[in-house]
Amino acid sequence: MHPGISEDFLVIGKVIKAHGLKGLVRVHSYAQSEETFQDSPTVFLRKEDWEKAREFTLASATAYKNGVLMALEEVRSIEIAEALKGAEICIEKDSMVRADDEYFWHELIGLKVFLNTGDYLGNLAGIISEKGNDIYIIKNGDREWSIPATHEVVRDIALESGTMIICPLEGMLDLNEV
Repeated sequence: MHPGISEDFLVIGKVIKAHGLKGLVRVHSYAQSEETFQDSPTVFLRKEDWEKAREFTLASATAYKNGVLMALEEVRSIEIAEALKGAEICIEKDSMVRADDEYFWHELIGLKVFLNTGDYLGNLAGIISEKGNDIYIIKNGDREWSIPATHEVVRDIALESGTMIICPLEGMLDLNEV
């Protein structure tokens, strides 16, 4: 873990670049919506070349071109905003508000994926965020499948046992194998 950030924090995005002259930053969001950024009045930014993470006060976060446009109270110039390029944005996990069937990506990566028949398919190795829904990448050795993260396909997620049960649509695994 990066200095200054413990396991109690969650990375929710990354600063792409400065936006405008007044210190706004464009953010690539790892969250489902910009509302995740608004759950906490405080965000923490971290960069590899910083000794520790730095705390900022969130002024606003709005959806903007497949990402988020974020204003931080402490950042009021393009020069300061440009210096934040590449910084990861973290919030305290306890500040997150989520629905019962909502999971963090870091909770899902590594889950053992089983078919509803009980057969082991592989491990969840990655997630691709698409506009309609996420796509889960399942890997087993040199085999790989892309599975839509829909209630129709994903039947159960049990974090305590580290498993996911899927019910693939007919032909999905045959057509979808990479």
